[in-house]
Amino acid sequence: MKSRIPVVLLACGSFNPITNMHLRLFEVARDHLHQTGMYQVIQGIISPVNDNYGKKDLAASHHRVAMARLALQTSDWIRVDPWESEQTQWMETVKVLRHHHSELLRSPPQMEGPDHGKTLSPTPAAVPELKLLCGADVLKTFQTPNLWKDAHIQEIVEKFGLVCVGRAGHDPKGYISESPILRMHQHNIHLAKEPVQNEISATYIRRALDQGQSVKYLIPDAVITYIKDHGLYTKDSAWKGKSTQSAEGKTS
Repeated sequence: MKSRIPVVLLACGSFNPITNMHLRLFEVARDHLHQTGMYQVIQGIISPVNDNYGKKDLAASHHRVAMARLALQTSDWIRVDPWESEQTQWMETVKVLRHHHSELLRSPPQMEGPDHGKTLSPTPAAVPELKLLCGADVLKTFQTPNLWKDAHIQEIVEKFGLVCVGRAGHDPKGYISESPILRMHQHNIHLAKEPVQNEISATYIRRALDQGQSVKYLIPDAVITYIKDHGLYTKDSAWKGKSTQSAEGKTS
């Protein structure tokens, strides 16, 4: 039986609010890595961004973490981690990766998880690889001047690795070929394809909620209930009108 490399997937972003598309990113990425025959995905981590990210219409982190927890009640391998959201300042993505990497070194997760009925054998006593999970829209932001530090991009793709799920209107292979750093480390960038077009965005969800439209089947029912109970994403929400700042592209 061929040993597989254990992998933990980390998604950093606003999750404002978490949507079914965010959850699908994990499922698609896991399927892709398993199909390579090299990897076993043993855990997924959702890391909501700190309130000081400065993004307009960003709900308070405790709400975003709570909604993610509710959305993940039906998952037995993805969890939400509040560490990034609890820091005193906004954290660059590479620093979040460093934190979780050190946590894996200190206490590796159990080698278990769904495998679609197939027996997957991870390398004995291996420390899991930590890979950043993102959509192709985030990969594109690597090209935006003054948004990401080149040293950070290099550390992400060289030390950790990327799993990028394609989105309509994006050309991830093109983004890689246009970037010397990404091109140099393209062996550590996995491009996964979503077989079902899924263009649900948190921006659309917020707009629909603001206009009183239904978002059922776009986000988990438990999240819809939470939003209603706490009066989030409405015209009268207290977080309306926050200023923005220049910060790395993150999953919305």
